[in-house]
Amino acid sequence: MDINKTLAQEFNLRQEQIDNTVALIDDDKTIPFIARYRKELTGSLDDQILREISDRLSYLRNLEKRKEEIISSITDQEKMTDDIMTAVEKAKTLVEVEDIYRPFKPKRKTRASAARERGLEPLAEFVMEQNVKADPDSEAQKYIDPEKSVESANDALQGAMDIIAENVSDDAALRKYIRNLFLQIGVISSKAADENAETVYENYYDFSESVRKIAGHRVLAIDRGEKEGVLKVSVDMPEGAGERACTSKFVKNDSPCGKLCETACTDGYKRLIYPSIEREIRAELSSNAQEGAIKVFSSNLRQLLMQPPVKNTVTLGLDPGYAHGCKTAVVDETGKVLDTAIIYVTPPRKDIDRAKRIISGFIKKYGVTTIAIGNGTASRETEAFTAELLKEIPQKVSYMVVSEAGASVYSASKLAAEEFPDYDVSLRSAVSIARRLQDPLAELVKIDPKAIGVGQYQHDMPKARMDEALKGVVEDCVNSVGVDLNTASYSLLSYISGISGTVAKNIVAYREENGAFTERKQLMKVPKLGAKAFEQCAGFLRVQGGKNPLDNTAVHPESYKAAQALIDKCGFSIKDMGNANIGGVKQVSEKVNRIGVSKLAEEIGIGAPTLADIVKELEKPGRDPRDELPPPLMRSGDIMELKDLKPGMELMGTVRNVIDFGAFVDIGVHEDGLVHISQICDRFIKHPLEAVKVGDVVKVRVLDVDLKKKRISLTMKNP
Repeated sequence: MDINKTLAQEFNLRQEQIDNTVALIDDDKTIPFIARYRKELTGSLDDQILREISDRLSYLRNLEKRKEEIISSITDQEKMTDDIMTAVEKAKTLVEVEDIYRPFKPKRKTRASAARERGLEPLAEFVMEQNVKADPDSEAQKYIDPEKSVESANDALQGAMDIIAENVSDDAALRKYIRNLFLQIGVISSKAADENAETVYENYYDFSESVRKIAGHRVLAIDRGEKEGVLKVSVDMPEGAGERACTSKFVKNDSPCGKLCETACTDGYKRLIYPSIEREIRAELSSNAQEGAIKVFSSNLRQLLMQPPVKNTVTLGLDPGYAHGCKTAVVDETGKVLDTAIIYVTPPRKDIDRAKRIISGFIKKYGVTTIAIGNGTASRETEAFTAELLKEIPQKVSYMVVSEAGASVYSASKLAAEEFPDYDVSLRSAVSIARRLQDPLAELVKIDPKAIGVGQYQHDMPKARMDEALKGVVEDCVNSVGVDLNTASYSLLSYISGISGTVAKNIVAYREENGAFTERKQLMKVPKLGAKAFEQCAGFLRVQGGKNPLDNTAVHPESYKAAQALIDKCGFSIKDMGNANIGGVKQVSEKVNRIGVSKLAEEIGIGAPTLADIVKELEKPGRDPRDELPPPLMRSGDIMELKDLKPGMELMGTVRNVIDFGAFVDIGVHEDGLVHISQICDRFIKHPLEAVKVGDVVKVRVLDVDLKKKRISLTMKNP
C-alpha cells in the first residue's frame, strides 16, 4: 500500500500536502507548530485535520506492519499462495487481515484440531466433495480406531463435521459477508437481569434497535448497564439468515454428504461464527460510540478552554458550601490572591449580616468588579445571597455562575499545594473559581481534562485514547492563544509545542533565578532547551515590554527578517507597532493589499499565508484570539427559582454541555435545562454540535418544568 497516496484519497487533499505533512510528522514536528508555522507546506491545514491525518497515518502503518507479520508467518508455514498474498495486500482493515490469517493462526485445542489428530481430515474432505453417489456411513467405517478414540462410524462422522464446521468458520470471505449482514440487518437487544429492580437503565429493560441505526449514547448506556450487571445484551439477526449464508456457499446438493455439510455449516455458524462476530460487532459499536463520545468531549473541552477571558478585573471567587461555609477569595487582575475568608449564607451556621459585611468590605477595599460563583452544592443559595447584596451596594458589580468541575481535584493536588502552600485546600478552590472567570484556559489546564465534566460517559472511555485526544485539544488551545513567558505557570508552559514538563519547570526556575525574560533568545540559556525545542516553542511564547516588539507576537523568530523587510517596504519602523496614533499597522495592511499579497510575499521571500499572519500580528501585537468571541453572559439582577418557570417563558442562557441527544443550558435557576436535538433549530441536524457549542449565549423558551425530578425542557426553535 502506498500510504501517502491512500491518505490523499481519503482526506481529498493534494498529494503534495500529504507528503509534506507526513514528512513533518516524521521529523518530530508538533501538530501546533506544523499548523501555525508550516502553512506553505501543508496548504494551511488546521490542527484538527492534522491530528486526524496523524492518527490515520499511525493506523495504516500498523496495518502494513501486521500484514508483513502475517505474510511472514504463512510463508514460514509453507502455505502461502498467490491468492492469499493478493488478499492480504488488498485488505484495507485490520479485521480483514485477521480474517485471512485465521486458518493459519496457531489455535488452542479445539474439537476440530482433536479430530485432525485422530486422522479424520481425509473423511472431512470426502464429505465436503458431496458426491451424490457417495455413502458417508460406509466411508466412515474405514476410520474406526479405538486407539484413536474413534469407536464408531458415527464418531468418525462427528469428527469430520467438526473439521468442516471450523473450516466454514475460518473462511475469510464468508466471515466478511456475515459481518456485513450483521451490520445491515442485525438488531441489538437488551433485557433486564431483574425486571423488578429500580435503576437508571429502565429504558433498556426491554429494548431493541437496528445495529445500523443505534445512536452512540445508547450503545454506551447499554455497555455500562451490562458492566454493572443490570442488563443482558445480545446482537441477533433474522432467524436463519446466518445459517443460510453458510449453507449457500458450502452446500452443493441434498445428498447424504450434502446434508452432513448442511448440519456442519449450521453448527459452525451457531457455535463458532455467531459468538465471534457478535463480539466483533459489539466491540465495533462500542469503539465507534467511544470515538464519537471522545470527539464530542474534545469539541466541548475546546470551546470551554477557549471561552473569552474576563480581563483586567479584580475578581471575587465564591466556592459555595453548607456545613463548612462558603469559601471566598479575592484575586487581582493578574490572578494574585489579595484576601480570603469564609462566610455562612446557609444553615446550620447561617449569618447573612456578617457575610454581607465581609463581601461588601472586599468589594470596597479591593475594587472588585466581578464575582465568580461555583455551580456545586449550595450554589443556588449563594447566588441568591449575591444578587440581594448587589442591589444594596452602590458599586457596579456583576457575577457569573461558573462550572466548578475539577476544582476540588485541583485544590488537593500537588500543583495547588506548590502554588498556594499557605492556604487551606478549601480556599484554594475559591481562588481557582475566581481565576476560571479571569482566564479559563490558564486555570483549567491545571486539571485533568476528564475531571472538567463536559461530555458523556467520559469515565467509560479507553484511558489511553481519551488522554491522547484531550491532551491534543489542550495543546491546540494553549498554542493558539500563546502564553506570557514571564507569568505562565509550569503547567501551562508544559503544553507549549516542544516543551516537556521538565523543561517547563526549568523555564520557571530560570525566571525566578535571573528575573523576567527580556527576549525570546534567552530561552536558549534554559537547561535542556536546545535548538530543536526553541524552533518548536519560540513562536508560542510572548515577552511583553521586551527588547524586540516582535517577541510579543506570534511571529516566529525565523520570520523576523521578513517582518522587518515588510515594515521597511511600507515605510515604517518596528517601533510603530501597535501605535494607534499613527495608524501605522493599519496602513501596512492597506499597502500590502495595494501592492498585492502574492507579489510582496515573493519579494520578501516568504509564502503568502506567512505574510498574512505577520500582517495580522503587526496589526494587533500580543492579540488574544479569544477576544474576538462574544463575551460570557454576566448577571447582576433578579434570579429565579425552578418554581418560577412557566411554559412559554423566554430567557437567555449559556450552553454548558453538548451531548449526542441535545444541549444543557444554564438559564440561572441552578438546574440546567435540556434542549433536545429536535428542539435546537428549525432545520434537520445530525448532531447538536452542528448548531451549538459550549459557551454559546442563546435565547431559549421553556417547554416544560418537572419540579419533582428537577427537569427543565427548553426549545431554541422559533415559536
